[in-house]
Amino acid sequence: MDKVFNPKAYENKLYTMWLNKGYFKARPDKNKTPFTIVMPPPNITGQLHMGHALNNTMQDIIIRFKRMQGFEALWLPGTDHASIATELKVAEQLKKEGLDKKDMSREDFLKRAWQWKEQYGGKINEQLKKLGSSCDWSREAFTLDENLSRAVKDTFIKYYNSGLIYRGKRIINRCTSCMTALSDAEVEYTETPSHLWHIKYPYSDGSGYIIVATTRPETMLGDTAVAVNPDDTRYKDVLDKTIKLPLTDREIIIVADAYVEKDFGSGAVKITPAHDPNDFEVGLRHNLEVIKVINDDGKMTAEAGDGYAGLDRFECRKKIISDLTEAGLLEKTEDYTHNVGECYRCHTVVEPLISRQWFLKMKTLAQPAIKFVKNKKIEFVPIKYEKTYLNWMNNIKDWCISRQLIWGHRIPAYYCDDCSHVMVENDAPSACSACGSKNIRQDGDTLDTWFSSALWPFSTLGYPNKTADLDYFYPTSVLVTAYDIIPFWVARMIFSGLHFMKDVPFSEVLIHGIVRDAKGQKMSKSLGNGIDPLELIDVYGADALRFSLSIGIAPGSDTRFSTEKIENARNFMNKIWNASRFVILNSENTEIPKIFSFRLGDADKWIIGKLNKTIRAVTTSIEKYDIGLAAAKLYEFVWNDFCDWYIELSKPALYSENAKKRGESLAVLNYVLVDILKLLHPFAPFITDEIYSSLTDKNLKISDSIMISHWPEVLKKFAVPSKDKSFESIMDIIKGVRNIRAEAGVLPSKKIKMYIVGGDGKYMCKNAVYIKKLCNAEEIIFAADKNEIKEKTTAAVFDFGVVMIPLGDLIDIEKEIARLTKEAENADKEILRGQGMLSNQKYIEKAPKELVEKEKEKLESNIELKKKLLERISAYQE
Repeated sequence: MDKVFNPKAYENKLYTMWLNKGYFKARPDKNKTPFTIVMPPPNITGQLHMGHALNNTMQDIIIRFKRMQGFEALWLPGTDHASIATELKVAEQLKKEGLDKKDMSREDFLKRAWQWKEQYGGKINEQLKKLGSSCDWSREAFTLDENLSRAVKDTFIKYYNSGLIYRGKRIINRCTSCMTALSDAEVEYTETPSHLWHIKYPYSDGSGYIIVATTRPETMLGDTAVAVNPDDTRYKDVLDKTIKLPLTDREIIIVADAYVEKDFGSGAVKITPAHDPNDFEVGLRHNLEVIKVINDDGKMTAEAGDGYAGLDRFECRKKIISDLTEAGLLEKTEDYTHNVGECYRCHTVVEPLISRQWFLKMKTLAQPAIKFVKNKKIEFVPIKYEKTYLNWMNNIKDWCISRQLIWGHRIPAYYCDDCSHVMVENDAPSACSACGSKNIRQDGDTLDTWFSSALWPFSTLGYPNKTADLDYFYPTSVLVTAYDIIPFWVARMIFSGLHFMKDVPFSEVLIHGIVRDAKGQKMSKSLGNGIDPLELIDVYGADALRFSLSIGIAPGSDTRFSTEKIENARNFMNKIWNASRFVILNSENTEIPKIFSFRLGDADKWIIGKLNKTIRAVTTSIEKYDIGLAAAKLYEFVWNDFCDWYIELSKPALYSENAKKRGESLAVLNYVLVDILKLLHPFAPFITDEIYSSLTDKNLKISDSIMISHWPEVLKKFAVPSKDKSFESIMDIIKGVRNIRAEAGVLPSKKIKMYIVGGDGKYMCKNAVYIKKLCNAEEIIFAADKNEIKEKTTAAVFDFGVVMIPLGDLIDIEKEIARLTKEAENADKEILRGQGMLSNQKYIEKAPKELVEKEKEKLESNIELKKKLLERISAYQE
C-alpha cells in the first residue's frame, strides 16, 4: 500500500476493472432472489449536481449492500429525452448559428436534436461513473430508444382503445415561452405581490352596476357572463338583466351558479370560459360562449378588439387599467399577494387558456393507485409522504398529455383531411379506414415527457414483449427519489404499472430531501452557492464525497453540506487507510493462524463484541433505509473502537518477542479489518476494494473483489454479552490516567507508578499489560486499601474503586484539590437532579420502570462517587 491516501491513484483503475469483470451485471437466476432499482433517469441536458450525487449515492449504497447479501441485484440506469429542456437547448444552439427553429422542417430539427443528444446526452452518465455508481451499464436505457418508443405507442393505443385517452377542448396551462401545454404537475406556484382590481360592470339599462374583482383584467375582454350565487338575495332582482361589458360593444348575461361564494367580495364574479378552468365549467353548465382573447404566444387575439389585438398580455393589462380609469369604471385597486403559476422549466407565467389537446382520464386509473398505497402494497419511507401522494391522487384531474413540441414521442394519431376520421395506429395507415382517402396526416404534437417516464420500471425490462427480465426483475424493489417529483413521476409509475402489468412497480418508495448549503439555503446558480460534485471528487476523492453525503442524513429530510463535512469524511478515509496500512505492514512475513483457532484475549472479545453490535446496527439501518444512521454507527466503531482503541491495545502483542501472540493478534486485527471494509464498501467502494486487494491474510481473503464478497454476519458464539462491561473497566482506567497526565502536564515519555485499589484484582492483573502500555506505567501495584499507600498521590475515582498515582514533583497540590472539588460539584449537581426526578411522583408513575431503575442506580453511583472525591480532597488538604 502507498504510504499516503491518494484516491486519484486507484479510482479510475478500479472502476475499469469492475466494468471489465462484469461485476455490475445482473441476469435472471432462479437460485437467487432479485433485488431491483431503476435509476430515476436524469435529463440528457443535465450536469451532475449535488442532488444527483446524493440520490445516486443512496441507490448505490443499497444495491452494493444487497449484492453482497447474495441477491441478484440489478441497478438499471438510463436517461430521459426531456422534451422541453432539450428542445430549448437545441433552439439556443441554432440561434447562435443564426437559425430559427420555426424556419426548419420537423425532420431537419429532429436531425439536429439527435446530433445534440449524441454529443452531450451521455455526459451525465459518465459523471455518475466517477461517483462509483455500480449500474448495469449494458442495460442503459433512453426514453426514445426503439423498444421504449414501442412501449409508449403500445400503451397510448391501449389507453385510447379502452376510452381512457380522448382529444378535446379544455382549459390547459400554456407556457407562452416554451410554446407548449403543461400538465398541472409542471406548473410551479410562487407567492407574488400583485393587485386586485375592482371594476364596475354597468347594467345595459343604465340602472346601476355590479362590482367584480380580478387579478387578470386583460381577460375581461373574453367575459361572457357575470355569475352570482343563487341564494344571494342582493342580486335576486337583477338576474334577468344584461350587462354592458366595459371597453367593448358586447352585452353579457348574469347567471346564478353555486360556484360563487356569496360572502367573498361583492358576491359577483366575471366569467371567462376560455381563460379559467372554473369559469370553463360554469360556462358548460350555462351554455356560455367561449371567446379566446389571448393567443398561444401570449398576445391578444383579434377577438380582444381594436386597440388591444396584437398586444402582449401584460401590455394589454396596463392599457385596460388606463382605459377603465379614464372611463370611470375602475372602482379601486388593492395590493394583493397570491400564488402565480410558472413554467417549471423557464419560469414564464403560465396562461390558462382553452385549447384542443389530448387528455388521459385519471379517475379510473387513480382509484387502484390509491387503494394499493392505503393497503401498504407500496410503502413510503418516511410514511409522511404517503399523505402527499394521496392528496395529489384524491384531487387529480385529467392529465393533459400532449405537447406542442418536436423532440419526443409523436402522438400516434392520424387524421383524414377528407372525412375528419381519426385513426390511432401503431404504424402510419396507408389509407383512411373510414373513406379510403390517401389524404392522411399525423398529429403534430408529442407526448408529455412524463408519459414515457411513467413506464420506466417495465419498459426498460422489455415491455411490451414478455421477456425473461420482465418476469424476473419486475416488480422492482425500491424507488429512491426526491419529494418534489411525487406527483410528476411516482404517482404516474404506480397507476401505469397497475394498469399494464397488473402489479405495483415497486414495493417501497424511499424519499430523500434536497442538499442545502451550510447555512440551510437551497443551492442555486443565482445565489452562487452551487457546488460541482466533480470538483469535490477531484480534490477529496469519490469516497469522501459519498460518505459526507451519507452521514447525518435522514429519510425525507433536507441535508446541509459544507467544506467541513467533506474534510471530516476525507480525514475518516485517511484514518482507515493508515489503520489498514498498519495491519497489512505488520502482517507481512508473519504466519497468521485461522481466527478462532486459539483462545481470544479479553481485548479481542471486546472488539469482536463491538464488531458484532456494529454489523447488526449497520445491517438493520440500511434495511430500514436509514443510511445516515448506518454511516454514523460505522464511523463511531471504526474511528473510536478499532483505530483509537483496539489497534493501540494490540501493540503489546505485536511488539512482543512471542511469535504466537503476534500471529494471534494479527488474526483478530485482520478479521475485524476485513469486516470493517465490507461494512464500509457500500459507502466508500474505491478505498475498500483497494485496501482489500492488498490484504495478506489468506485465511480471510476469499474474493477477487470486495464487491462480490459476502456481507458480514453476527457471530453469536463470540458475541460478548451486553451486560459484560469488564473490559470497559480496563479502558476506563486508561482514560482516567491519561486525563490525569494531560491535566497535570506530565510528558508522554515520563514513566509513572500506579496503585489500583478495589475492583476485580485478578481480572485487572490479567489485563495489566494494556494498562501498563497505554498509560506508560513502569509499575502497577494492586492494593487492598488506600491507607496502605503512604505516598502523596493524585487519583481517578471509578465505580469499582480508585486509581492512584504518586505525585512526586509532577503536580500542583492546590490545582489537584481544585480539580477534584470541581468533580465533586458536578457529582453533587447530578445527585440533586436525580433526587429531584425520583421525588417527582408523576415521573415515577409515568416513566418506564427500567428508566426509573436506571435513575436510582445513577443516584447511588453519584453518591458513592461524591463520597470518594471528598475523601481524596480531605486527604490532600491534610
